[in-house]
Amino acid sequence: MTDTALFPVFLKLRGRRVVLVGGGPVAAAKLIELVRAGADVTVVAPDVVPAILAVGGVVIVRHGFVPADLDEAWFAVAAASPEVNREVAAAAEERRVFVNAVDDAERASAYTGGVFRRGGVTIAVSTEGRAPALSGLLREGLEAVVPEDIESWVNTANELRRAQRASGVPMGDRRPLLLRSLNRLYEAKGVEAEAAR
Repeated sequence: MTDTALFPVFLKLRGRRVVLVGGGPVAAAKLIELVRAGADVTVVAPDVVPAILAVGGVVIVRHGFVPADLDEAWFAVAAASPEVNREVAAAAEERRVFVNAVDDAERASAYTGGVFRRGGVTIAVSTEGRAPALSGLLREGLEAVVPEDIESWVNTANELRRAQRASGVPMGDRRPLLLRSLNRLYEAKGVEAEAAR
């Protein structure tokens, strides 16, 4: 938990070393997202659940955590016992490595949130480590209102952005133009639906 606001950020982890400390079900869930992000993951734990063993391309180091496990890491996830998570957080702090310490908001320097992905959009919700279950509920609510055809929004925005950059449209003028383009998507769908009747 923090007294100051957090800086929301999405990390590019592809090809970067990430250390995941812990071998249980929580670590297994974190591992799937890290692999999906393209990270070079090293799992450090004396024992690991079969779900971790089933993930290909992951280095598994079967021993108790030692601070040197974080050498050369870009990011760390501590998903072990509270005692081990504290050790990981301390070692990460010494090495200036951001760490997501599961269920230990005080020691974490990075928090994950409730996340969902649809059509090229990733939405993450955080309560800054104070109420993770609430993040999940808020994510579910947002997932219910984000349209299924959001990918058409992304494609329209991407095409418009390229055209605006090429023609030198100032940043401040771009958002209203995007809104008009998105509205036209639905106007066109309305015309098509009317014609089909």
